[in-house]
Amino acid sequence: MFVDTFWSLLPPLIAIALALITKEVYSSLFIGIVVGGLLFTGFSPEGTIQHVFVDGMIAQLSDSWNVGILIFLVVLGSMVMLMNRAGGSAAFGKWAVEHVKTKAGAQLATVLLGVLIFIDDYFNCLTVGSVMMPLTDKHRISREKLSYLIDATAAPVCIIAPISSWAAAVTGFVDGANGLTLFVRAIPYNFYALLTIAMMLTLTFADFDFGPMKLAELSAKVNVDADDYDKSYLNMASIPGAVDQPHPPVSQKGKVIHLVLPIVLLIASCIIGMIYTGGFFEGESFIDAFSNSDASVGLVYGSVVALIITIIFYLATRVMSFSECMNAIPEGFKSMVPAILILTFAWTLKAMTDSLGAATFVAGVVEGIADNTALMSLLPAFVFIVGAFLAFATGTSWGTFGILIPIVVNVFGSDMGNELMIIAISACMAGAVCGDHCSPISDTTIMASAGAQCKHISHVSTQLPYALTAAAVSVVAYILAGFIRNWFICLPIGLILMVCTILVIKKTGLFQNVKDKAAA
Repeated sequence: MFVDTFWSLLPPLIAIALALITKEVYSSLFIGIVVGGLLFTGFSPEGTIQHVFVDGMIAQLSDSWNVGILIFLVVLGSMVMLMNRAGGSAAFGKWAVEHVKTKAGAQLATVLLGVLIFIDDYFNCLTVGSVMMPLTDKHRISREKLSYLIDATAAPVCIIAPISSWAAAVTGFVDGANGLTLFVRAIPYNFYALLTIAMMLTLTFADFDFGPMKLAELSAKVNVDADDYDKSYLNMASIPGAVDQPHPPVSQKGKVIHLVLPIVLLIASCIIGMIYTGGFFEGESFIDAFSNSDASVGLVYGSVVALIITIIFYLATRVMSFSECMNAIPEGFKSMVPAILILTFAWTLKAMTDSLGAATFVAGVVEGIADNTALMSLLPAFVFIVGAFLAFATGTSWGTFGILIPIVVNVFGSDMGNELMIIAISACMAGAVCGDHCSPISDTTIMASAGAQCKHISHVSTQLPYALTAAAVSVVAYILAGFIRNWFICLPIGLILMVCTILVIKKTGLFQNVKDKAAA
């Protein structure tokens, strides 16, 4: 009765609505999971318990991909804790304060680091957060704004980087065509990703924020005592688990190298780990190995190797003793528990949605649109909107790729000369990233919150107006692209519209009442 119908999207919609209303994500996700179980079993109590915990939660936590991601999170949390306790983050903070003098400079440095770490969005979120937090804290940049900068340079950068776990995922969903070639050709049409980056830069240079983000930025500016902040930010702000440990030990011997070298090791090790799983050392080319890689396993290999080398490096330079290194590892684990719990619930909710046939329902909707030849030029805009809604409801970009990309390929065939197919494929990817940005149950959004140590719902509510603004301009760009079919024309128009939209919002004083609320 409820399978393969619109009802299949009800559980995630309930979870998202409750999370935004109550500002509490754990119970909201669990209620959505239970609703999914009830719908699937026809409201059978015994069957619901079986479906939720056995078919849902236990099955998700038994999935090798998910387990790999959880291990990666734990190892990365431990590395972050080690870097902090070794004094690397504090040393970098001191160095950055001397060289980055302005708030805009701190934001640009965060964006630049996010762009440079294009291998994987999880890796991006947690690494950029731990590295840049001392600097952004010093310049009174709110954790909400840091979360937005992290999130906006995670998936949007990965989805336009040919060498990334996202590119590998997308190429795996394309049958009958060269997936990597198609991915590269789709980059200029990935309007949401490109416009999001343009939006970040415009907001930074214009020194402007709007909506709930404006309130968060004003609160960060006025609610902190400058003298106390200057004395404490290097020691406390960048230490995950500091609430549990009022005085976590931080080495006074740490230097910038104790942060930079582990990060470089982590990047290099993860790249090697990913191409290893793709068969690079068995004769595959670098591109093919990356396309065929198992990102989950590769990230585990890379992070574990980097962790071991980092411990050896710290012992050799005597910034930490062996016992201090070992004590930091479980503390890093604890710092990731909230993110792990939310991810577990989000994966379980996706399992409920999958069992109700959300993919089949959405596929039918998209194919119905595609069958109408009069709407073919508008298809990219429709695909973008459907992809955004699906990713928002399910919390997964990659799942959205898996549903929509094969449909688009079937509609157009594998003709690489069909420019409209390239645009529609790009709209799939852009819509998935957009919905992923807006959704409280998205794993990337969860990781961005964890990386910036920001309350999850605060990150979602402050980022949502920004993501919707970029989405609105993207829809206009896709409508133009469907008719013009030339990115040389459509992309510049989209970028100009994005910049003008931000400047109009600033000029007209929209959301100005937020400032009055903050002052009160």
